[in-house]
Amino acid sequence: MFIGENLTNLRIMHGYSRKQLSEMLGVTEQAVWQYENAYTSPKMQVVNELKRIFNVKSKYFYTKDMLARNMIPANVNVMNIAYRSKVLNVISKTQAEAKHVEYLDAFVSYITAKVSLPTLKIISLRDEVIEYLNHSDDDRTAQIDKVAHLARKRLGLGQDTNENLMFLIEKSGVFVFEKAMGEEIDAYSLWTRNDRPYIILGNMKRSAVRRNFDIAHELGHLLLHYRLEFVNLNRKEHKIIENEANMFAQAFLLPEDEFALDLKNVVHITNPDNYLELKKKWKTSLQVLGYRAAHLGNLKPKDHRNFYATLHRKGYLKIEPLDELIPIQKPMKIKTIIDLVSKKGIVDIRQMVEKDWKTEISFFYHMTGIDPDFFNKYLVKSLDFGLQNVTDISKRISDVAKQV
Repeated sequence: MFIGENLTNLRIMHGYSRKQLSEMLGVTEQAVWQYENAYTSPKMQVVNELKRIFNVKSKYFYTKDMLARNMIPANVNVMNIAYRSKVLNVISKTQAEAKHVEYLDAFVSYITAKVSLPTLKIISLRDEVIEYLNHSDDDRTAQIDKVAHLARKRLGLGQDTNENLMFLIEKSGVFVFEKAMGEEIDAYSLWTRNDRPYIILGNMKRSAVRRNFDIAHELGHLLLHYRLEFVNLNRKEHKIIENEANMFAQAFLLPEDEFALDLKNVVHITNPDNYLELKKKWKTSLQVLGYRAAHLGNLKPKDHRNFYATLHRKGYLKIEPLDELIPIQKPMKIKTIIDLVSKKGIVDIRQMVEKDWKTEISFFYHMTGIDPDFFNKYLVKSLDFGLQNVTDISKRISDVAKQV
């Protein structure tokens, strides 16, 4: 029997309305509604088209999907998604991303079901931050600076580098994924209700320094705005929360004491080109370096305006020097876990794709952002030349030789 809920899950994750999907299938919107609500079952021609659209196998629609089998009910709350975005409260987009994280969470649970993960630093850090914020009389700026300093220390980042930023964030317990999200959303983050933190990064062609800021910004949301209902924020409140995450990111990426020493070596403080060595050292943008210098008082308001005007005049607000030279850090944690469970025989990747998830490799690429070639290498079957076959071949060669 066709399971309409499976289709609903796929449609929402891909961000399609029923009307959009109906046009792709060449059926009415009412027909899609009926498929999803188990009033009718689609003809095989329609099922084949659904397979193609969503990169799954026919069997996907006739057995309970992995969300039904692996997801904790209401584990992903659409209200708690923190966007680094140019849009505000786009419900259809928010629902699509929430459904996407549900799939990711089901996948992470599947892959790690028999793996003992270490105690998560990010949870103990979050609890420490909540305790501090609940009992602190400091003003908000001081609180954010203190939390950024604490986070850097607890996660093990050195005082003079951001070299291993992605690795240490993932090592702390955060699951980081890439996803094609278009130009409207740079990144987003959330805690699931069973306390699994996610950061989802856009995979548009962004520079390493912009990506580092996105990671730090989302870490700020995870620590400062735990379980905040972002969807209910008005525009003014959203701006305040985004500014707090920006302040955290600057303080986290550029620790005050070390960065203040660096600024003493900048000869012309209003010339962005004089900050290029600091950009190489900290892997942060010239724009962020300028904002941080202004926040610490090393750039007076007038000097900072001149600095920003020079950025604009030189075209650095779009592309900065060194952007193409600094390597972009990529998420590696889930790939490492997949490699481990596959080599240990804990998870058979072929069975995962074909039997358990009933999908194509391209489905996992859409879901995880991991290149299909990574999964394909686990699906290549080695040729099996058994001993009997070798014996038979040798005998035939010998017989032919005798005849000659």
